[in-house]
Amino acid sequence: MEQRVIISTQLESELVSALSECEHDKLFVLTDTTTLELCMPVLQNFYCMKEAHIITIPATDSHKDIESLMMVWKGLQEGGASRHSCMINLGGGMVTDLGGFAASTFKRGINFINIPTTLLAMVDASVGGKTGINFGGLKNEVGVFNDSKFVILDTEFLKTLDAENICSGYAEMLKHGLISTEAMWEELVSFDLDKPDLKQLQRMVGDSVKVKERIVEQDPHEQGIRKALNLGHTFGHAFESWALKRKPILHGYAVAFGLIPELYLSVAKTGFPTEKMRQTVNFIKEFYGTLDITCDDYDELIELMHHDKKNQNGIINFTMLGGIGDIRINQTATTEEIKEALDFFREG
Repeated sequence: MEQRVIISTQLESELVSALSECEHDKLFVLTDTTTLELCMPVLQNFYCMKEAHIITIPATDSHKDIESLMMVWKGLQEGGASRHSCMINLGGGMVTDLGGFAASTFKRGINFINIPTTLLAMVDASVGGKTGINFGGLKNEVGVFNDSKFVILDTEFLKTLDAENICSGYAEMLKHGLISTEAMWEELVSFDLDKPDLKQLQRMVGDSVKVKERIVEQDPHEQGIRKALNLGHTFGHAFESWALKRKPILHGYAVAFGLIPELYLSVAKTGFPTEKMRQTVNFIKEFYGTLDITCDDYDELIELMHHDKKNQNGIINFTMLGGIGDIRINQTATTEEIKEALDFFREG
């Protein structure tokens, strides 16, 4: 059965019906310390939750590691989980990534359902079957491809988010717009992120998830067109790892920052229209600010890009655009061009 995505209006009845299709002898819910407090109260009075065992791990990406993974395995083991148990991952991308990996490996794999509670997890992490943990200082270094049985998206949870986390998730939506259609991109760059209209955002989340689903369906294991989803991520992951050693930034901010040099390279190398690049860059600068890198950081950033899983034979792999929706995968750039793009990012 392939992953089913439900845009939720009635969380309890949708969860009951999802669970009825995942036969299970025991039910577990994975939360982190934040979602335990802010989101678990929404679920805990549901009748289908009365026997559920709750496993809680520390919050934030710095805990997306083997220690937290072992806590989940231990929680499953101590709760008497069998191969026929099911786990609900209730949280942001860190919880759905790590929980998906724990469920995929415990007793060689148990069913799991993702209920993403952040905008980032709704439009990115919870859909598409990528699971994993950070290891040895590198993001998502160990993991597997494995779909959750269901993803239930309920934008009610967005009310628990601060403005920064809304912005973080929105960056992935912006990326989806760039690889999709002019109309979608235009709506995204004219949306007021300072005072988001949650009703409009719910519809936009549905559209955004459809873009990701469509691409993942064509290429589940990232052999080709799925690399479109890496737009903004080659520089973005390097920015994120760089910041981790200084002052950590949210994943979506790293992606938003990564879009700037990658759109610059797209203008220079694949003919992306300058004025659309400018419009997107202005939107990012207005709502995301900037990252304080200097030219002394360039070598470290390039070194971090070389560690990216998407590279082959030591060549840094970029996704670029010829225009909105005109995707050019497997592009390369010289060190000189990468440094120029970083100059543009700083001075823009």
